[in-house]
Amino acid sequence: MTSPPTHLARVRAACLALPETSERLSHGAPTFFFREKHAFVMYMDNHHDDSRLAIWCAAPEGAQEAMVESAPESYFVPPYVGGRGWLGVCLDRGLAWGEVAGAIEEACLTIAPAAAT
Repeated sequence: MTSPPTHLARVRAACLALPETSERLSHGAPTFFFREKHAFVMYMDNHHDDSRLAIWCAAPEGAQEAMVESAPESYFVPPYVGGRGWLGVCLDRGLAWGEVAGAIEEACLTIAPAAAT
């Protein structure tokens, strides 16, 4: 019997299934890029002792505020990138995987048009 995939394995699989994506460490965290240079998701495990297992991801305009307001137990404004509208998504608080996968896909779609210009 195989053990279930880890949170990182699931995030990695979802990110790398998207076209033109890659992974490398950035600021000590697994980070996923569109076209090798435009970050769209960062995987954070207890970043600066914040006790969160989460992803920080690019989000469309207005999404951060709406998600944090509607479900603050699952979503938060991450440090550093929150000022640019990025969204923190908790991975260990019972959020359905479909919600996490949707945030990952939306993150890539948010970054891709800007990267193409």
